[in-house]
Amino acid sequence: MLVTISDLHLTDGSVGTSAASGAFQVFADRLQELAIAASWRADGSYRPIERLDLLLLGDVLDVIRSRRWTEQDRIRPWDDPRSPALIDLVTHITSDILRYNYEAVESLRSLAQPGTIRVPPTASGPAVANHSEWLPVSVQIHYMVGNHDWFFHLKGSGYNVLREALVRQIGLANRWDEPFPHEPQEDDELLAILRRHRVLARHGDVFDPLNFEGDRDASSLGDCIVVELLNRFATRADVELGERLPAAAIAGLREIDNVRPLLLVPVWLETLLERTCPLAAQRQAVKRLWDELVQRFLDLPFVRAHDTWRPGELVDGLQRLLRFSRRLSIDRASELADFLARWQGLSGEAHSYARHALAEADFRNRRARHIVYGHTHRAETIPLEVSYADGYVLNQLYFNTGTWRRTHRPTQLANDRQEFVPSDVMTYAAFYCDDERGGRPYEMWSGTLAPAPQRATLYRVDAPPAAVADRASARYSRRIPGHGPHFATTTLVTPEQPVERFED
Repeated sequence: MLVTISDLHLTDGSVGTSAASGAFQVFADRLQELAIAASWRADGSYRPIERLDLLLLGDVLDVIRSRRWTEQDRIRPWDDPRSPALIDLVTHITSDILRYNYEAVESLRSLAQPGTIRVPPTASGPAVANHSEWLPVSVQIHYMVGNHDWFFHLKGSGYNVLREALVRQIGLANRWDEPFPHEPQEDDELLAILRRHRVLARHGDVFDPLNFEGDRDASSLGDCIVVELLNRFATRADVELGERLPAAAIAGLREIDNVRPLLLVPVWLETLLERTCPLAAQRQAVKRLWDELVQRFLDLPFVRAHDTWRPGELVDGLQRLLRFSRRLSIDRASELADFLARWQGLSGEAHSYARHALAEADFRNRRARHIVYGHTHRAETIPLEVSYADGYVLNQLYFNTGTWRRTHRPTQLANDRQEFVPSDVMTYAAFYCDDERGGRPYEMWSGTLAPAPQRATLYRVDAPPAAVADRASARYSRRIPGHGPHFATTTLVTPEQPVERFED
């Protein structure tokens, strides 16, 4: 059995939030249940599994989201990765992440310890056997890197020392003296595990030019957006505006890196400030700070160098989308966000990577039944193809393993403002080989937990729903056919039609 999770984004606590440690205990309980279910075979018999492989599919430790990058002006992720100063800073941030998320990391490490995951020795075991007699399942944890933890892919003795600490503290099966893989082919043992389960897995950042520029041993423009704009804004807003803004506004600003799509942050800020700041001066102070940092970001040599990629497209698009001083209508902002999403390799209204799965060699030659990515933070299960040969049916599907963090996503109804709804999400996917799990090839689970509502004074009163709908964006305002529910036997009564009253 192979279980895959991604995008945990465990931080050092200085910027942003991490998944609650309780999520890892829930996950451990689910692994126990999955191991027992996997022990039931296709012929109806029960045979305990002996091994479970857990794949951490990138962006598990978030080295980029740390205040340490902006507390000094000498070292950045796009500097020489062999620089002792950069290695030292990455090591300190990683140590802070492990320390801040001690309970979560300990939960992961305990999974790899013998006896944590156990299964009954016989089919009647759950009912009668003493738990001490259950059989241990060997759990092997494998780490692949993404775009927020790409430093663990770098070669060199300094990074070997860092990886050795990670292997020991997380309980990884990876070799510490070799870079953690970014592609399956970089680790022979991992590749064999994936082939055995007929899975092809990668983080998915390779399809995103903002976060991958052809070399996973180098930084990207996405790193610069997080470090120089999001991290710096969160820090300066706390320091410079913390005493001038309502508590609800400050709490909201700390959620800035959880907005998806990330480039709609200014739109999200607009609605946050409307709800939580009663004074125009307060709102303008936040917007001025944001615009100042956007301009600072756009003027950085590292960013200006990217303006030569596709002149008039990428950096110009970022400039128009990010600045408050050049605010756009919601429709235009959404169009730009869609453009940038397409530029990042996403397609369709759901902004999915499914079309990239169709181009994978392992999909085309039918070696893989399951193509698995992370990165987008949007859990998906999408059918790709069905093939028939000699009475055998091959179903091929694309999976995205979502994330383990809070996300703020835009609502579908967009009028003169765009609202966002937060939720805490957690996704994992399990893949079976041979006759495990009764012959079923996979299962995927995704949970969504609504955050507790904040008690805060709101300074905006919305129009009635009908008025809001009347002003909705044209892209969502198609006329709904005038018919009643599917179980109704009468026609829909409209306001223009008299209602006949019946009395006993």
